Amino acid sequence: MTHAEFRENLLVSLDTLRAHKVRSALTLLGIVIGVTSVISVAAIIDGLNKFISDRVEKLGSRTYFVARLPFGTDPNRLPEKLRLRRYINYDDAEKIREFAPSVEKISALGTRASFFGTPNDIRYNGEHVERVIVRGGSADYCDIIPMFTIEQGRMFTQAEEVRASQVAVIGSAIADSLFGNASPIGKQVILNGSPFEVIGVFGKEEGMFGGPGVDQFVLMPLTTFRKHYPDMKEVFIVFTAQRGVSTEKALDEVTEALRRIRRLPHNAANDFEVFSSDFLTNLWNQLTGAIVILTSVISSIGLLVGGIGVMNIMLISVTERTKEIGVRKAIGARSSDIRVQFLLEAVTLTIAGGILGILGGYFMAWLVRTVAPSIQASVSPFWAVMGVTLSAAVGVFFGYWPANRAARLDPIVSLRYE
Repeated sequence: MTHAEFRENLLVSLDTLRAHKVRSALTLLGIVIGVTSVISVAAIIDGLNKFISDRVEKLGSRTYFVARLPFGTDPNRLPEKLRLRRYINYDDAEKIREFAPSVEKISALGTRASFFGTPNDIRYNGEHVERVIVRGGSADYCDIIPMFTIEQGRMFTQAEEVRASQVAVIGSAIADSLFGNASPIGKQVILNGSPFEVIGVFGKEEGMFGGPGVDQFVLMPLTTFRKHYPDMKEVFIVFTAQRGVSTEKALDEVTEALRRIRRLPHNAANDFEVFSSDFLTNLWNQLTGAIVILTSVISSIGLLVGGIGVMNIMLISVTERTKEIGVRKAIGARSSDIRVQFLLEAVTLTIAGGILGILGGYFMAWLVRTVAPSIQASVSPFWAVMGVTLSAAVGVFFGYWPANRAARLDPIVSLRYE
């Protein structure tokens, strides 16, 4: 087929689609929905991937955690094997420091929160905030977990930690609720019935997907935490590895130190968990895998419905234009010309739907960025091209049979068609 013939067939296809605007628009709907869902989810996942990567970076690329239970385990619904695990002790952190030279900084963490069955309450002059997370840690806590940064005031010192001072650093959301526009530094709050001096405020850092974040934390010296909450048994340990030391070496040393501390036989499995900040990435990858499968199913249904609609409209078009086909064949049009003409109509229809779907995907990405600025959803050129390619493929697949049927019509029979 020459360039002129291709151009002529394309113009005929466009004229036919314009002549049946409503029918064409309804046929496009399935293609638009399918492509929009693919593009939108790809854009949102891309934005969420960047969001998760930023969070992992803020947690610290060389920060690692030790816990009695795997991350994400509900402490109120434990299988027997996990429930029988021994608790980690506060003193284990210092013992690990002694046995693991690759560790740079380390701190035991005590946490009191509603998800452990112990809600907290903080008050100031008639204002109060419930369901805050109370944590005890060392003076270099912010160095170990970079997500926690001091925006106002200061961090407590090692001297204050040794004295078990009644001082605390609070999250910005707590500060806003209790003090409004006034400075909280130096003010005395009542935390679970005990007075604490506010010496610092953390930088604003909301939780992920509506979960708890830095904004809901109250941090105090670990010694103070142990004095006030001696019944809190669930202890975590957080540490950083020395720069220039391989991750594997640091983790191996900590694991071996814990096994030695807990006196585990050489053939016994670990009764603790050591994991890095990458646990967020791994968890997110599992979630996105399920989302991609679900979206693929929805998109496939949309494209299938759209493809069936295209096939249906093309079969109707072939029937309506049977006499026209006969005339074209009588004046010399080949079967291949008829086939290409109808195939071009189908592909033009689906590509139009694909372009509208891509525009819908751009709109959804803009909407997500507007509603949730932290999720920088964006449509990559790859997915824009993929949207056009998918829609064109649907047009070829579902348009071939009607096009082939038109190409095989007998010109004599077609000319007699009424």
